[in-house]
Amino acid sequence: MRKFILALLPLAVASCSSVQSTVSNNPNPTFKYINTIEVPFNQEFKNTVVGGLSSIDYDKKNDLYYLICDDRAVYNDARFYTAKIKIAADSLHTITFQDVVSLKDKAGNKYANWEKYPNSSIDPEEMRYNDKTKSVVWSSEGARVVAKDFAVIQNPSLQNASLQGKFISEFNLPANLNMQKEEKGPRSNGVLEGITFNKDFSTLYTNVEEPLYEDDNQATTAKGGMIRLFEFDTKSNTNTAQYGYLLDPIAIAPNPHTGFAVNGISSIQYYEPNRLLVVERSYSVGKQACTIKVYLCDFTEATNVKDVVSLQNQGVKLATKKLILNMDDLGIFTDNIEGITFGPKLANGKQSILFVSDNNFSDKQKTQVLLFEIE
Repeated sequence: MRKFILALLPLAVASCSSVQSTVSNNPNPTFKYINTIEVPFNQEFKNTVVGGLSSIDYDKKNDLYYLICDDRAVYNDARFYTAKIKIAADSLHTITFQDVVSLKDKAGNKYANWEKYPNSSIDPEEMRYNDKTKSVVWSSEGARVVAKDFAVIQNPSLQNASLQGKFISEFNLPANLNMQKEEKGPRSNGVLEGITFNKDFSTLYTNVEEPLYEDDNQATTAKGGMIRLFEFDTKSNTNTAQYGYLLDPIAIAPNPHTGFAVNGISSIQYYEPNRLLVVERSYSVGKQACTIKVYLCDFTEATNVKDVVSLQNQGVKLATKKLILNMDDLGIFTDNIEGITFGPKLANGKQSILFVSDNNFSDKQKTQVLLFEIE
């Protein structure tokens, strides 16, 4: 989750180029933009505020979407929604929420309010539906808050839960995902941001949003940072592989130049063996819209860095990536895109793909659902 501080200020555009050794500009497949719908700000559903939608996943058999909310139980319970999204004449028409489900911890209790009891709270980020087990898997980024006389250190997590939100089991995360007071391991608010299954649900992939301290510096306007993709066996819930991936530089210089700016992976979607669609989201203070790029990532020949301490080590071969889509080229406003999923086949027979944005419960941001068809 990114709580962007928005400032509507004029801004000069800085170039955003990728490292040539890892990027090809041959777009394959091709995404064709269709349209966007929005969820009204502060829309209420079953006594909850709809906002902070941080992921989207499609259950084809039931024509149902799962959307996790990244509310740390501040506005309402930590929760996820199910929804119907009407696509007619190959165009988005409406999103109708069907249910809201509170997430529970191991003891069966709801998670606490982050502002009152941070140690027993949670930071939901991504959710996927498992058609094989009729359950969901979801991630929390954990927490790393270190002050002079106060600290909250909470490890990230990947949990399996029932469709009623009850804890089933959790994945065994590798040691390099443990939060620490020292500048080691994951960065605050830059951890498990995306989840996706392969086709038979035997493998789960997740990613850190920003580089681990040991791996690289955060992205700047001059240089991207190296992050890790994680592969898990879903039968044993264990980590089987890790792969390095090079982010683009931050797309736009912040205004003022000392302002906040970031680029990281906000979501991933399984495409085919050894290949994922990767959503890179870049935001800079001074520009309300985010720069959203979708890459086709291939780790067929990448080094398995599961036992490699740092991606700076010589001999590490990163995953390759091909630019599929830059939403800046569409001529539309794109907000904080945090979810991606394949949807139903369209009436013309082509595959649909949908994105959702997280408005951070801010009236200056939008909850958008975007529809594309894949050529």
